[in-house]
Amino acid sequence: MNKKLPLDNINIIDLTKVLSGPFSSLILSDLGANVIKVEPPSGDDSRNYGPFINNKSCYFISLNRGKQSMILDLKKKEDKNIFEKMLLKSDVLLENYKPETLKKLGYSWTNLSKKFPKLIYAKISGFGESGSLSKLPAYDIVVQAMSGIMSITGSSKNNFSRVGTSIGDIAAGLYCAIGILSALYNRKTSKIGSKIDISMLDCQIAILENAIARYTVLKENPTPMGTDHPSITPFGSFKTLDEKIVIAAGNDKIFNKLCDLISRNDLYKNKLFNSNFNRSNNINALRYEIEKSLEKKKSNHWIEIFRTSGIPCSKINKISEVIKNPQLIERNMFLDYIESLNQKFKVSGNPIKIDGIKESHIARKAPNLNQDKKKILKFFGINLNT
Repeated sequence: MNKKLPLDNINIIDLTKVLSGPFSSLILSDLGANVIKVEPPSGDDSRNYGPFINNKSCYFISLNRGKQSMILDLKKKEDKNIFEKMLLKSDVLLENYKPETLKKLGYSWTNLSKKFPKLIYAKISGFGESGSLSKLPAYDIVVQAMSGIMSITGSSKNNFSRVGTSIGDIAAGLYCAIGILSALYNRKTSKIGSKIDISMLDCQIAILENAIARYTVLKENPTPMGTDHPSITPFGSFKTLDEKIVIAAGNDKIFNKLCDLISRNDLYKNKLFNSNFNRSNNINALRYEIEKSLEKKKSNHWIEIFRTSGIPCSKINKISEVIKNPQLIERNMFLDYIESLNQKFKVSGNPIKIDGIKESHIARKAPNLNQDKKKILKFFGINLNT
């Protein structure tokens, strides 16, 4: 028997646009929530982001599949009345407007919590609801730079780089989803809603791994190290005869086995490399020695040997290779989005696998602008003629 999804019967009013909020509500939608995307008359900005298929944004589709859409202009009295009737039967209100936008429309948390005491209100912003920067807008690259993430990302010292995906938005979306799930769980016993305040900048600090602790102990600014790790060695990319591969030897046992497989057991006997601490302090010398052996054979040879022996490793795959990965295909991480009989493409699947829940390999459709308004009004029992 196929189980119900855990968020079945949870109704979410999603006012968000572009990435952080839509990514958060996509997670919740994949877990069974009914996500109603309330858009302004101009629609979500990302509807205009390419590439396009059948004049529809693939960017928008990838983040909004499985949701419903309706237009409401919250500056108009009649649309505000509809919005408030929807909130009466909703569990979550999610928004990522500029600071104080919703408050200026009359929907401060004070007002919302009085009128809708069981409502969970989640807001994503650049800097949160408190602090000297709270009223400023932000984008992903701004919080990557401000948080220090960019200062530790890149090929070398002072050669900084933005992380390849919009990690500022994505991390905020993830933490927001966690916050909403926590509030829903808490409401079961408290019987009241909660306000969730998510700062993109805060979320970047939360995922800095050990950079904060490292600086406060060593009093040295961490710097970009390319693919290397500041505390674990070898843990990065290495040249083979034809291309680079990554190897992650997280402890002495794995390192010793690696050395045996490349016929270099002299390395773990060398005092420069006989502990992780020493290896990390002599990383360039170690890379030179390892690559002397790896460059004798092609990458596929080493990948096969290492995997057979339990050495964590991988080729550095391009996206064209990733979508053919049997492991990911078996786990249904690429869904077919069928735009028409002759037009389809792939979108990412749901990484949360729950026992007893059967997944489809076909993605649910993303909505056209305002396509579900009549259906949504009927669902909430709203009659515009009365």
